[in-house]
Amino acid sequence: MPRIAVGGFLHETNTFAPTKATYDDFVHGGGWPSMALGEAVLTTMHHINVGLAGFVEAAEAMGWELVPTIACAASPSAHVTETAFERIVKMMVDGIAAAGPLDAVYLDLHGAMVAEHVDDGEGEILARVRKVIGRELPLVVTLDLHANVTSAMVDHADALIAYRTYPHVDMAPTGRAAAKHLALLLATKQRLAKAFRQLPFLIPISWQATYDQPAKGIYEKLAAFESDAVPTLSFAPGFPAADFEDCGPSVFAYGRTQADADEAADAIARLVESHEDDFDGRIYSPDEGVRHAMELANTATRPIVIADTQDNPGAGGDSDTTGMLRALVRNGATRAAIGAICDSEAAKAAHAAGEGASVTLALGGKSGIAGDEPFSGTFVVEKLSDGKFVASGPYYGGRNMKMGPSACLRIGDVRVVVVSHKAQLADQAMYRFVGIEPTEQKILVNKSSVHFRADFEPIAERLLICAAPGAMPADTAALPWTRLRPGIRIKPNGPAFAHKNLSRSTG
Repeated sequence: MPRIAVGGFLHETNTFAPTKATYDDFVHGGGWPSMALGEAVLTTMHHINVGLAGFVEAAEAMGWELVPTIACAASPSAHVTETAFERIVKMMVDGIAAAGPLDAVYLDLHGAMVAEHVDDGEGEILARVRKVIGRELPLVVTLDLHANVTSAMVDHADALIAYRTYPHVDMAPTGRAAAKHLALLLATKQRLAKAFRQLPFLIPISWQATYDQPAKGIYEKLAAFESDAVPTLSFAPGFPAADFEDCGPSVFAYGRTQADADEAADAIARLVESHEDDFDGRIYSPDEGVRHAMELANTATRPIVIADTQDNPGAGGDSDTTGMLRALVRNGATRAAIGAICDSEAAKAAHAAGEGASVTLALGGKSGIAGDEPFSGTFVVEKLSDGKFVASGPYYGGRNMKMGPSACLRIGDVRVVVVSHKAQLADQAMYRFVGIEPTEQKILVNKSSVHFRADFEPIAERLLICAAPGAMPADTAALPWTRLRPGIRIKPNGPAFAHKNLSRSTG
């Protein structure tokens, strides 16, 4: 029976975001499960949509013995603090070192982690694991579709396998794919050739959605390339908000021969580059988007859903900006709801006032985003909640959510979901837990970029994207880049980055 050490440590780092990820953030998890240690990993990471859960289920079906170390994640934000990184990696590496005889290691990582002291978080994790297990033991890793893959990551892992959907409804299936690939490595006792290609332009996250072209067609062709000669092949569009030289899209392939791997990687890289013109689209200002949504709602039979893309907590936003709320109120929107604004003090005030009471608040706007400020107004407290519920939609996949003291606040005919802990609004349950039925609204404004589509597209008449002030500009060229690799275009068909010879800054 193969003995496999397993663990997970995930963070998507927006180096331009206002708030860093502390150890306590990983303990809580945000929209992810709380930190689990040892045997608790196997019970926590079970029957939910995460890579480690998929791997565990497949491994148990094959009768493998699993040696769990640690599993944790935190909501996207600015850098992981040095203290958090070192403490968590030590627990993972020490757990692997103490595991006794092993046949392989599997890790569930993100691929876009930047720590205060380390640009390439995953490359550093894999280097430390390699130092413990040696070069011969297979090391297989699942990655987020938004991974900014580096040469170090490719070198230290025997296989990197990335999600293929955005919204990420295939996280658990990707874990199962990693188990299948590891089974191949264990059965053949042979290493596969690797090919790695970094692509020449950044791709804004709003246009990475795999429900739409061009990404949909790219992934269909990518899947068709896999064969006995090329057992696994990945395209990661990257997370375009990490200011270091390896930020950007990449392709990585594993083949029976180097020629097999190179041929597959080159074919997908050419395909992606041929669609550079297509990785763009219409983005509305807050007022334009709300007015257009109100016009569409006059004849619509289902909600108009707006993505408040630049304050997406799944991309490093604090989920507290007020630009879209202002636009809803200013334009007199009716049967409208926005979620979720993260403001623990406002939630506390609502709970103190009680349901049915009116409270005057300076809501949100506390993360210091340029062009944003708290929204001052008098709200009716319609519903209170302890913030505990199950998000059963296809993205969260049955996760137990812990949003802390929460409330539905109403101003005019606009309802606001207020929470104490941020998580991307990607599940209809994130309205219902405070008494808002999303299907009965004319307009829904979600603090999300793409993940919300998995659960909201089926109920939506139309989807719009708006750019209110936030930490994650929809236009990647608007970010103040200083450390990208020279020559990469900072948006599709945009200007090439010119290296300014600046010293490393951790922000």
